[in-house]
Amino acid sequence: MKPTERIFVALDTTDVSQAADMAAKLKGLVGGVKFGKEFFTANGPDSVARVSDGGMPVFLDLKYYDIPNTVAGAIRAAMKMKPFMLNVHASGGAAMMEAAAKAVSEGGDYKPLLIAVTVLTSLGDDDLNAMGIAGTAEEQVIRLAKLTQSCGLDGVVCSAREVTALRAACGDDFKLVVPGIRPKWAASDDQKRIVTPSDAIRMGADYLVIGRPITAAADPVEAAERIAEELAGI
Repeated sequence: MKPTERIFVALDTTDVSQAADMAAKLKGLVGGVKFGKEFFTANGPDSVARVSDGGMPVFLDLKYYDIPNTVAGAIRAAMKMKPFMLNVHASGGAAMMEAAAKAVSEGGDYKPLLIAVTVLTSLGDDDLNAMGIAGTAEEQVIRLAKLTQSCGLDGVVCSAREVTALRAACGDDFKLVVPGIRPKWAASDDQKRIVTPSDAIRMGADYLVIGRPITAAADPVEAAERIAEELAGI
C-alpha cells in the first residue's frame, strides 16, 4: 500500500456538509474516511453516499452485534452504500460472524473488507472479569481475533498495544486496523499513551484511524500530508 492508503480519517461530526467538505479536501491524500454511529444515526445512508460518491472510500464503523440473521441483513443493507470496510462485534460469536461473511461473499464482484471489534479499548481486565470473562484483556483480544479469522473475516480493530501479539497469532495477511493514533507534533488531547503513525506501522498495523490530529488541525491538508510523509520514511 501507498502510505496515504493506510490513513482513514475519523469524521466525528453530525454535520453532513462539514464531513463532505473535509472529505473533498483530503481526497487523494488519505485512504478514506470513517463514519461511526453518531454520524450515521443523525444522517442515515444518503449522507454516506454523498461522501463516497465523491470518490472517497468509507470505513463504516457501525459495529453490528445481533443474532446472525439480523446482522446478515444489516450487512446486505450496508453494502448498498459501497463501503470500503465495515465491521461487526466478534463477541457476537461464530455463527453471527459466519453469517456476516456469507452476506459479504454474496455481493458479487464488490467485496468490502469485513473486520471485527474484539474488546473495546474502554474495557480493562477488571471490567472483563466483572462480565464473567477470565484472563486479561489482551488474552481475550487474541482469542476473539483467532475466532474472527476462523470465521472468514479479513481482520480486526485493535489498539496499538495488541498489534505485535496479533500479528504473531494471526499472520501477515490478517488486517489490523488501529485507532487512537497521534503524531508527536499533534496535541495529545485525552490520550494518555500516544502511539505515532510510524510506530504503529512498524509494529505491524495495516490501517490507521486518525481523527483530531487532522480534522482539528489549522490546516488539515498539511497535517495529512505530514503524516503521509512520516509513513513514507519507514
